[in-house]
Amino acid sequence: MLSPRRTLDELKELRALTGDADGAQRLAFTPTWAKARAWFREKLAALPVEVRQDEAGNLWATLPGASPDALLIGGHLDSVPNGGWLDGCLNVLAGLEILRRLAAGNPPPLTVRLVDWADEEGARFGRSLFGSSACAGSLDLAEARALRDRDGVSLADALRPHGIDLERARESGRELEKARAYLELHIEQGPVLLDLGLPLGAVLGTFGVERHAITFRGQAAHSGSTPMNRRRDAFLAAGRMAQETYSIAARHGGVCTIGSCITKPGIVTSVVEECRITLDQRHLDLAALAAMLANARAASEEFAREGEVAVEWERIWRIDPAPFHPHLIDLCEEAVREVAGPSHRLPSGPLHDAAEMARRGIPTVMMFVQSLHGISHNRIEDTREEHLELAVRAFDRLAEKTLAWLATSGAQKA
Repeated sequence: MLSPRRTLDELKELRALTGDADGAQRLAFTPTWAKARAWFREKLAALPVEVRQDEAGNLWATLPGASPDALLIGGHLDSVPNGGWLDGCLNVLAGLEILRRLAAGNPPPLTVRLVDWADEEGARFGRSLFGSSACAGSLDLAEARALRDRDGVSLADALRPHGIDLERARESGRELEKARAYLELHIEQGPVLLDLGLPLGAVLGTFGVERHAITFRGQAAHSGSTPMNRRRDAFLAAGRMAQETYSIAARHGGVCTIGSCITKPGIVTSVVEECRITLDQRHLDLAALAAMLANARAASEEFAREGEVAVEWERIWRIDPAPFHPHLIDLCEEAVREVAGPSHRLPSGPLHDAAEMARRGIPTVMMFVQSLHGISHNRIEDTREEHLELAVRAFDRLAEKTLAWLATSGAQKA
């Protein structure tokens, strides 16, 4: 019998085991993360499941069904430093409760596999979605070999004590050979459901991202003796750019952030000669994201020309949007309505392991549960207990609906 209260109790147990006054401390590939993994294995030991760690360090628990084709349920136990008590681990422990319910009855029509992805957060090495991207085949090994943490430890060296060989990480892709659908539950990490007064929502997909550095180059000059009409002020062009990016995002229905600004010479008595800003643009639609980027480039060139400065762009990183499966979105919304009443469809601004599964071609959907304060990656991260229990019930209902759909429709194989 499904027990959402047990999931809540286990979330608190994990918080006490691996957190402190500053928040969750389950940084991937550290002793505290390993402690969380050992604790989770103890929970799995009570179930008739096969447990194994793959070549990328992902932990799989497999409950055999009538068919070897598999429904995947995923999440991650790792956290950012001083993180919230729900981010990632809610997914895993809700999936554990679903496994318990299924194991207590007749074999499910399909095999059900629960996966704890390794290093979803990327907090230590700056590369998010390590385990899921390795499994999906999108991990760039050359890039991964070069990664170092703030202490200079390489990713390969950090992996080794946990039985992971970086050079073999992509071999984990064999785990997806029988995958027919992927489900993930997550706290929203934002304020949309909170502002709507709704506990749960169905996720449309994860945003694509364009991330660039934009450098304006003007001329340093004395702040007292240089008339305003004679200045070639790099900061003035960058300031106009910052305001315009918000207008661009509003026109296209996306989001944007100017996350950093560095000026040179950086003294109070000089006109700014060089100003480097970083731009992060996100949208669920690939064409709209491309239009946002084109608009931003055009605006930067206009402001540079008008300010008699030069402008240069440098790409930092990009990723395409990952839309989720239309029918699974419908099933997710059905499950929410049956358990909690009104639902809402919304995109995910943050990235998740689900995005890698969707890009791999596996039918995928996520369910969000409301976040109090709209805050995550912070020790004040929280969700009402009654909403957490509703989430477990609705997520279980989604799993049941997905199994029925896969069993009767023979959904297209990945």
